[in-house]
Amino acid sequence: MEQSEIILRAIGVLTETQEMVRRLNEDTEVDIDAGEAQLGRLVTEVFPTVEVPGDATPAEAGQAVVDALMPAAISLVGAFAFLFSELADVHDTERSDIKSTDLLRTLALRLSNTDTNAGPDTDPGGDA
Repeated sequence: MEQSEIILRAIGVLTETQEMVRRLNEDTEVDIDAGEAQLGRLVTEVFPTVEVPGDATPAEAGQAVVDALMPAAISLVGAFAFLFSELADVHDTERSDIKSTDLLRTLALRLSNTDTNAGPDTDPGGDA
């Protein structure tokens, strides 16, 4: 899965979570399992299946798992860290002209429209 797709999926998780929290604060009935399911699907899709040879030593098995899962963990954490940084920047600059949902939507649109060579290092909080 490409990093931009992971970021887009992380935006979906954050948006879903934000909506769930809003509804909980309004005492509206919320299906918490739906949010957990979305996060679970993202994790399942990002992390590969790891096959460890039956004759591997415990150290070899552990290393095989780390080698297989580390790139996915870095990508997933990186996606959420990028989004946190973007949201924190808007918060820290005390911008009141853009809400978190609007920023996430703008980021999603920009990532969806970028070609595969472009990264997520644009200024989504800037004037569009």
